[in-house]
Amino acid sequence: MKPLQISPETAVMLAKKLNVPLEHLMHMPRHILLQKIAELTDQQKNNEETGEQS
Repeated sequence: MKPLQISPETAVMLAKKLNVPLEHLMHMPRHILLQKIAELTDQQKNNEETGEQS
């Protein structure tokens, strides 16, 4: 399996947001990464909705 084809800036940002080491992120299977990004997006949407209601 070859490393993901993403920019260095994107890789660093995703590693921080997902709380995983950069090396793990770069060799993470694409379907797992997409699932984690979807979960992160859902979490951000929930946080925004909660913030708007307060």
